[in-house]
Amino acid sequence: MGLLTIIGLCIFCGVIGAWIFQKLHIPQVVGYIVIGVLIGESGLRLVDHADILALRPFNLFALGLIGFLVGGELHGSIFKKYGKQFTAILLGEGLAAFFMVGTASTLIVQMICHDWVLSLAAGTIFGAIASATDPASTIDVLWEYRTAGVLTSAIVAIVALDDALAMTLYGIGTSAAQMLTSGEGALGTEMTRVFIELFGAVALGLLAGFCLNLILRFLPQKDRRLGLALGVILLTISAAVIFKMDVILATMSIGILLTNIAPRRSKELFAIVRSFSSPIYILFFVLVGARLGIRDMPLWLWWLVAAYVIMRSLGKWIGSYWGGRLSRAEPVVSRYMGLTLFAQGGVAVGLSIMASQHLNDIAVTDTMSLGDMIVFTVTATTLVVQLVGPPCTRAAVRAAKEIDRNITEEDVIAELTVGDVMNPDVQPIPEDLPLSIVLQRFTDNDALVYPVVSTEGRILGVLTFESLKELLGDSGSWQWLVASDVMQPVEEKTRQPAKLAEVLDDMNRMQIEALPVTRGDGTDSAVGVLDLRYARRRIREELIHRTSAA
Repeated sequence: MGLLTIIGLCIFCGVIGAWIFQKLHIPQVVGYIVIGVLIGESGLRLVDHADILALRPFNLFALGLIGFLVGGELHGSIFKKYGKQFTAILLGEGLAAFFMVGTASTLIVQMICHDWVLSLAAGTIFGAIASATDPASTIDVLWEYRTAGVLTSAIVAIVALDDALAMTLYGIGTSAAQMLTSGEGALGTEMTRVFIELFGAVALGLLAGFCLNLILRFLPQKDRRLGLALGVILLTISAAVIFKMDVILATMSIGILLTNIAPRRSKELFAIVRSFSSPIYILFFVLVGARLGIRDMPLWLWWLVAAYVIMRSLGKWIGSYWGGRLSRAEPVVSRYMGLTLFAQGGVAVGLSIMASQHLNDIAVTDTMSLGDMIVFTVTATTLVVQLVGPPCTRAAVRAAKEIDRNITEEDVIAELTVGDVMNPDVQPIPEDLPLSIVLQRFTDNDALVYPVVSTEGRILGVLTFESLKELLGDSGSWQWLVASDVMQPVEEKTRQPAKLAEVLDDMNRMQIEALPVTRGDGTDSAVGVLDLRYARRRIREELIHRTSAA
C-alpha cells in the first residue's frame, strides 16, 4: 500500500477504535493503540516496518506539537508555587522506578544467564529506561476529559520534565553497563553528550521561541501567524534531529517561553494549533501500536516483562507518594499522582534501541543478545502500560474530581442558544410610536437596536442609534414623526432557538453588533435583541457559574 493509503487507513480506523473505546468508557488513546496493534507488526501487518520508518517525520512532527502544547500549559507562576513539590515528586518516582526495576531485572537475568556482571548491566539499563514516562498519551487523556486542578498541573509538569531525568539516568546506566561488560565506555563522555542533548534542546527551543514571539508581535494576520508558527516548530524539530537533541524538550521550550512572555498573544495560537492537531495525534498513536512487535518472544522473557511492569508501576506510585508527602504537596497529588505515570512510550523505546546498538554483541543466551533482550522487553512492556496507563490516568483525575473542570468560553457558547443570551428587556417599538418617545427609550436604555413591530407583533424594521443621529438636532420633527417613518428594513434577524455559535460566526463575518430576535415559531414575532455586549456578559457569567460548579 502507498503511504497515503496507510495514513488514511490509520486515521479512519483510529477514529473508529477511539469511538468504540469511548463507548466502553475507556480513554480514546487506548483505541488508537489497539487499532495500531491489530494492523501492525503484531497483528495483520497491513503496516510494516518500512512504512513506519517512512512515516517517522510525522511521528516527530506529532511529538513536536505535543511538546509545544504542553509547554504552553507550563506557566511560571505554577513552578514558582509548586516547584519544590514537582522536584521532589519527579526525583521520587524516577529514582524509585530505577532502583526497583533495576533490582528485579538483575535478579531475573541472573537466574537465566548465571552471570552477575551481565545481570547488573542489564538491570542498570532497564532501571534507567523505566524512569521515563510517556507524556503524549497522558496529556491526551487530560485533554479528552478537560481536566483542571492541582493534580492536573502536577501531571503536566512531571511528564514534561520526566524525559530529562530518564535521559540522564540512561546516560549513566549505559556507561556503567559498558564498563561492566567490556571495560569500555566513559562516564564523563556520556554525561557530556547527555548535557549537550538536554541543554542544547532547551537553548534551541528558547531561540526559536524568541523568533516566533517577534513574528507574532508584528504580524496581525491569523492565517499567516499559524503558517509561520508551524514553520518555526518544524525547523526546530529538524534542527533537534540533526544535532541529536530531544525533540519534545526543544518544542516544549518554545511553548514555555511564549506562554510566559506573551500570554495573551500566544493564547489564540495555542488554541489554533490544538484545533487541527487531532488527525496528527491519531496517526501518531496508531503507529505507536503498529510498531510494537512482540511475536516470537521466548516464554522466559515474559517473566521479565511482568516483573518490569509490576516493579515500575510500584516504583512510580511509591516514589511519587513519598515525594509528595516530603514536599507537603496537596493530598490528591500525593495520593493519585503515581496512577498517572504508568504510561511509557517513544522515549523508552528509543532509549532501548540506542542501548541495543551499544550492547548487541553481548550474549545473554545462545539465541539472544543483551541488546535484543532490552528491545523486546521494553517493546512488550510499552504495549502493556500503554493499554493500562490511560485508564489509570482517567481514574486518578476522576478520583481527584478534576474531570470537566477545564471549561472554556467556546464550550459554553457551543451549548447555548440565542434565547439564552439575548436581551429580553429590549421591548419592540410599535410602528406608530412617536419619535419623541422612541428617543426617550434610547436614552433610558443602553440598547443600540430596537425592532419595530406591527400591531400584530410582526417585525417590520429596525431602529438603530446611528440612524437617528441626523434627527437629534431637529426637535421639531420629533412630535409628528413615528417609528415607521424612520425605521430601516430588516436585512438580518435571528431566531430564539438558533445555535448561538453559528449566529455569532455570522455576525462576526457581517460585522454586525446587534440583531433582532424572533420567537422562531413561524409567526415572525419579535421577542428581544441579540446585542453582542449583553451576550458577552451573559456568556462570562455562565462560564464563571459552570467553572465554580465543576
